[in-house]
Amino acid sequence: MAPVTPTLRFEKALYRDGVTSIVAVDEVGRGALAGPVAVGMVVIDTAVKRIPVGLRDSKLLPEPAREALDPACRRWAMFHAVGLASAAEVDSLGIMKCLGLAGARALAQLEEQGAQVRDSTLILDGNYDYLNPSLMRPARVVTRVKADRDCASVAAASVIAKVHRDRLMIQHDTEYPGYGWASNKGYSSREHFAALSELGPSALHRLTWLKDTATLDIPL
Repeated sequence: MAPVTPTLRFEKALYRDGVTSIVAVDEVGRGALAGPVAVGMVVIDTAVKRIPVGLRDSKLLPEPAREALDPACRRWAMFHAVGLASAAEVDSLGIMKCLGLAGARALAQLEEQGAQVRDSTLILDGNYDYLNPSLMRPARVVTRVKADRDCASVAAASVIAKVHRDRLMIQHDTEYPGYGWASNKGYSSREHFAALSELGPSALHRLTWLKDTATLDIPL
């Protein structure tokens, strides 16, 4: 089955309902054993142009295609940002709280860039609004399952967030060699599990997640 090409249909339906500015939101790194969770955001308005050629949900694209699309997505959006929450924060606060924390940090970046986020409607991938509990003032959030697959704006946010986080993990691979982060980006893999058994966890591992991985014999 060919991958679904995202469109602007959902975004344009919001415009017809009176929305004038959209912040599209997607997260990456939620299921990783190491490294931060990242929330990407892009801002578009009613003057949005044709979507970047080849745009897809980042999970459906090989790494070279994501890298090639990243600058096009950044140019296409009016504003873009990626917020992070660290592995230590995931351990202390839990993943859902950290999704909201990373999202709040991304929103703050957009505001610093001059984006009118208070007047925007946010499209959040999934069926749960993890963002509002972490915000000082409520945002207008619309959740949509598979938004990263179907909505061009959310797909662009996913590409920007994925490339940003992947580059961080490649950098961290040189700082903490042996775990294979340049290839697995901190996610579960045979190489990653073998390194954990041999080396133990690094400062960038989510220790609470490793304790829940009962099949691993890892010194903690």
